[in-house]
Amino acid sequence: MDAALTPRAIVQELDKFIIGQEDAKRMVAVALRNRWRRRQLDEELRDEVAPKNIIMIGPTGVGKTEVARRLAKLAGSPFSKVEASKFTEIGYVGRDVESMIRDLMEIGVNLVTQEERENVQDKAREMAEESLLDLLLPSSKSKRKESGQQQETEATSGTTSAEGSGGEVSRGEYMTTREKFRQMWRDGKLNERYVELEVEGSGPQVGVMSMPGMGDMEMQMQDMFSKMFPKKKKTRKMRVPEAFEYLVQQESDRLIDQDKVMEMAKERVEQSGIVFIDELDKVCSKQDGGQQSDVSREGVQRDLLPVVEGCVVNTKYGMIRTDHILFIASGAFHYSKPSDLVPELQGRFPLRVELSALSQQEFYRILTEPQNALTKQYEAMLATEGVELEFTEDGLQEMARFTQKINEETENIGARRLYTLMERVLHELSFEAPDMEQGKVSVDAEYVRDKLKGIQEDRDLTRYIL
Repeated sequence: MDAALTPRAIVQELDKFIIGQEDAKRMVAVALRNRWRRRQLDEELRDEVAPKNIIMIGPTGVGKTEVARRLAKLAGSPFSKVEASKFTEIGYVGRDVESMIRDLMEIGVNLVTQEERENVQDKAREMAEESLLDLLLPSSKSKRKESGQQQETEATSGTTSAEGSGGEVSRGEYMTTREKFRQMWRDGKLNERYVELEVEGSGPQVGVMSMPGMGDMEMQMQDMFSKMFPKKKKTRKMRVPEAFEYLVQQESDRLIDQDKVMEMAKERVEQSGIVFIDELDKVCSKQDGGQQSDVSREGVQRDLLPVVEGCVVNTKYGMIRTDHILFIASGAFHYSKPSDLVPELQGRFPLRVELSALSQQEFYRILTEPQNALTKQYEAMLATEGVELEFTEDGLQEMARFTQKINEETENIGARRLYTLMERVLHELSFEAPDMEQGKVSVDAEYVRDKLKGIQEDRDLTRYIL
């Protein structure tokens, strides 16, 4: 994590994508900064500082998941989102709680692998270019047996051949021809040519019956069999640019030290991993009780306890400690409250923040301010059809007003309502866009009211809007 990411800077970055919810942004910003502060401490004290886990409380569609997701992306941390309702108490059919850490480790390995690939990209492209030239222009000593005379003749047709009919040419002439091919490749003159390349085929597929607490066995068995039975290679014909990208991938894998990747991924997961547990309220036991399902719900909570508190989880990459992983939980808590959680689990989430429902003004800001605003997305997509889409001030205000009205009169699903309304307003235009003459379409208040007229006049709004 960069030292320049102060809490204020983190909030400013989150503001680019999330409207409102200042309390939640400030809380997660401090939690993220505390991780950097902890890394600066002496090793003896560092191990004693535990992350302050957070519960975010608020209705759906107000930005709980987005806050956590953007936070992890900002810090470059391994991030995994899970739903508490998908877990079951040990002994019931379903996923065991520890699988969230195995998923996080997989994400961490992929994240570090991607970073290492970028670090060796230049070297990998250089090596891939040499390998590609070997395919296009096989040398007389090493490539004749692999490629065959037919491929060699095809690769060198129209240029000075690397080999004569009676014998071998000098090394100087071969290198000259090779440099000609290199220049032709860089100029894009070989893009339509085909080459034959050896690629790895798929290994044996192993299926394992799903049993309680053994949801990850299939992946581990598959990994074991792939080592016992190496993948067979097969020859595939592909265009030169496609072959080059495949060779870059191959060379990148060769240049990357997998042991180093696993070490780095393990360290990053243990020290800066973030797990977002959604729908925590769905595993709260009802206080008016007596239901059989409450037993399983409470069991899930008790299974969560050791993982959140700090334990060792066995993964295919080794043992992972969860002591310093940051857990951010969220839930609407409409029919329950955080105090309905078992007391031990409540203690594992000392920080709580309530996210407020969105108002008309915030819906308007969501449509205009974020870098990934829906209006910008639709403008860009319809521009591909040659249609210039313009949203007027009064049109956006009308859409925001209507969004708030629908949320008040039916289920409040927050900003997700904007997706439905925006799609309905632009549905006809999206359908007709390919057949329209290029032109400009202005979405003003009158346009919005006209497209939503049927909904506005019908009392049973739920028939039309989610």
